Amino acid sequence: MKKIFACFILFGGIAWAQVETIDLGARGALTLYLAGEWQTNSTSMAGQFTLTLTPKNESANASGTMVVSFPDMDRFDTKARLKLRVEADAYGLAEGSVEKKAVAKELTLTTGYGFYCSFTDPALRGKPSQPGNYKIMMVGKIRVNPEVLVDVQIMADGIRDEPYQQLLGAIEGMEFTPGRRR
Repeated sequence: MKKIFACFILFGGIAWAQVETIDLGARGALTLYLAGEWQTNSTSMAGQFTLTLTPKNESANASGTMVVSFPDMDRFDTKARLKLRVEADAYGLAEGSVEKKAVAKELTLTTGYGFYCSFTDPALRGKPSQPGNYKIMMVGKIRVNPEVLVDVQIMADGIRDEPYQQLLGAIEGMEFTPGRRR
């Protein structure tokens, strides 16, 4: 009975989620399921697709960005290589953070694999929320497949805050539909 209830909650939640699909052309599509209400803005330039997410509720202080790129060469064919790249890319952020070190953690994904690092802004720690100033920043990379790489970023006031959790859930629950490559 518990399994049936859990499935009902899971699929019922997806039915009520805001759905955003990123069309990757012949490479396929990425579908995100966002709990809550979000405004989206997308751009496609120079072989990259960017999706920016902000909460419709103006009192929620959060933002998410996904940048999809299509590498010519698969440099992240192992989890170890991707983890090292995420930590190297986050080095500069780590120096100015409370954490002082970039330690990549694995994302729990439905497709591919990915890692992220989280940082706390020391200047904002313990202070009241200020719109547009974020206390927490999460940056990472997801290797969807050899042809699709996604850079992700979440900024919010706390990792336990609802907007942060909604964005993280959308990223981790993202689905990939392969395209028809010729």
